[in-house]
Amino acid sequence: MSREQRGPNEKLGTVLALAGISNAGLARRVNDLGAQRGLTLRYDKTSVARWVSKGMVPQGAAPHLIAAAIGQKLGRPVPLHEIGLADADPAPEVGLAFPRDVGEAVKAATELYRLDLAGRRAGGGGIWQSLAGSFSVSAYATPASRWLINPADSSVERPLRAAEGGDGPESQEDGQVRVGHSDVTKLREAAEDARRWDSKYGGGDWRSSMVPECLRVDAAPLLLGSYSDEVGRALFGATAELTRLAGWMAFDTGQQEAAQRYYIQALRLARAAADVPLGGYVLASMSLQATYRGFADEGVDLAQAAVERNRGLATARTMSFFRLVEARAHAKASDAAAAGAALKAAESWLERSREGDTDPTWLGFYSYDRFAADAAECYRDLKAPRQVRRFTEQALSRPTEEYVRSHGLRLVVSAVAELESGNLDAACAAGTRAVEVAGRISSARTTEYVRDLLHRLEPYGDEPRVAELRERARPLLMAPA
Repeated sequence: MSREQRGPNEKLGTVLALAGISNAGLARRVNDLGAQRGLTLRYDKTSVARWVSKGMVPQGAAPHLIAAAIGQKLGRPVPLHEIGLADADPAPEVGLAFPRDVGEAVKAATELYRLDLAGRRAGGGGIWQSLAGSFSVSAYATPASRWLINPADSSVERPLRAAEGGDGPESQEDGQVRVGHSDVTKLREAAEDARRWDSKYGGGDWRSSMVPECLRVDAAPLLLGSYSDEVGRALFGATAELTRLAGWMAFDTGQQEAAQRYYIQALRLARAAADVPLGGYVLASMSLQATYRGFADEGVDLAQAAVERNRGLATARTMSFFRLVEARAHAKASDAAAAGAALKAAESWLERSREGDTDPTWLGFYSYDRFAADAAECYRDLKAPRQVRRFTEQALSRPTEEYVRSHGLRLVVSAVAELESGNLDAACAAGTRAVEVAGRISSARTTEYVRDLLHRLEPYGDEPRVAELRERARPLLMAPA
C-alpha cells in the first residue's frame, strides 16, 4: 500500500542513479530484504517508477528496506531523508537519542518503553514492523563516544516537590513517587528472574515479554519520581539492567531495530548510574549485535571501548568477558592474530578471577564453559575445526538445564566442526540434538544457527542421515517468528 506525496521524488531518483540500481533491481532487492525479515513483498519495476515519478510513498517497512537496499550498494548507511521518505516513518528517532541531560535521558527511555508496549498491544508488529530494516550500526557512534568521554553523570538527585515521605512508593506528593531502596530491590529481582527466563526459554518466550511491561509499568514511574543521589544511582543501574535485557531479548528474537534502541537507552541509564562495568556490558552487547549483523570492525571498536574504559575498574572476570567479545569480532573479521591475542587475554583474566571477587550479578552466566563456547565460535569463523572441536567438548561438559539456549547453540557449532572435519555421522548426530533443544525454546538466533547448519549440509542432501535431520528440523524452520 502507498500514499501520495506531492510531486516526483527527485531525491530517490538521484540516489538510485548514484548507486547504479535500476527500478527492477531495487524492487528485487527490497523484496529479498523483506523475505529475510519474514515479510512477503511483491514490488516490481512499476512500483519503483511510481515512487520516483509520482512521489508515492510505500507504507510499513518498505521505506527502511529501500534505504537498506541502496545502502548495501553504496556501502554506507542511507537515512530516509536522503531518499525523500523521511515522512514515512512515524517515529524515526525513538530510542536513538543519547541526551547529555539526565532529565532528557529519563524522557528518552520512558518514551521508548511507552511506544514499544503500545505497539505490542496494537498487534501487527507495532512500531517495530514500521521500523523494520532501519538498523544502522552508525547509530552507535554518538552513544559510545559520549559514554567514553563521560561515563558518569555528576548528580542524578530529583528532589521531592512537597513534603518528604517514607522509603517506599506509597509516599507521593502531587502524584510524584518517593523512591526508596525497596523499589530498587524489586527491579533488581525482576532483572534476575528475567535473566533466568531468557537463558532457559529464549528471548521469544512469553515470560520475556514481561520485561517491556515491567519497564513501562514499574520502572518508568520510579524514574519520574523523587530520589536522593544515592538511591537514584541504584535506580538507574537496576533500570539499565532491565533495559539491556529487553534489548538482548529483542536481539535473540530477530528484532534488531528494537534491540539497538534498548541498548542505547541502557548505556545512557548506566551512565546515570555511574556504573562503568555495566556500561561496558552494554557496549559488549552492542558489539555482539554489530558482529552478528556483519559489522565486525564496528564490533571490535565497541568491545575495545568497553575494555579500555574498564581498566582498573572492572573485576577480572568482567574484563575476561569483554576481551572474549572482542575476540568474537576479530574472528568474524578473519583477523586470526588479533582474535588469538584477545582469546589469550580473556583466558588469562579468567584465570586471575577468584571466588571472593565482587563480580556484578549480571555476570553470573560467565564461567569457563562460556569462554570455551565462544572460543569455539571464534575458531569456527576462522575455519579451524580442530580447535572448534577441542573447545566445544569443554563447553558441552557442563549441565544444561539452566542455560538451554546456550547448549543448543553449542551443539550446532559442534555439528559444523564435525562436518568440516569430514565426520558426517557425528555432524548429523549433533545437529539432531541441537534441533531437539531448539524446539524447546523460542529463539530466532538459535533457529538461524540450525538453518546455517542445514545450508552447510546441502552438498550431502542425498544422504539419508541428512534428509532425516532436515525433516526433523522442518517444524522448527516453519514455525512463525
